[in-house]
Amino acid sequence: MRLAGAWAFRGTRVPVSALFTNLAGGATVDEFTEWFPGVTKEQVNLVLEHAAQGLSAPLAA
Repeated sequence: MRLAGAWAFRGTRVPVSALFTNLAGGATVDEFTEWFPGVTKEQVNLVLEHAAQGLSAPLAA
């Protein structure tokens, strides 16, 4: 889902970028889902899996 041009967790107004910001700051997934009650661990795991797949994809020449 997109919210004002930014990707957000479905059913929330929480931008996906907030996950990466919080993880980079040392938060755990459990803390993140506690701080953002509308976001589920399943949603977080799907976002992280998607990001990991993107990082492992070969670069286009």
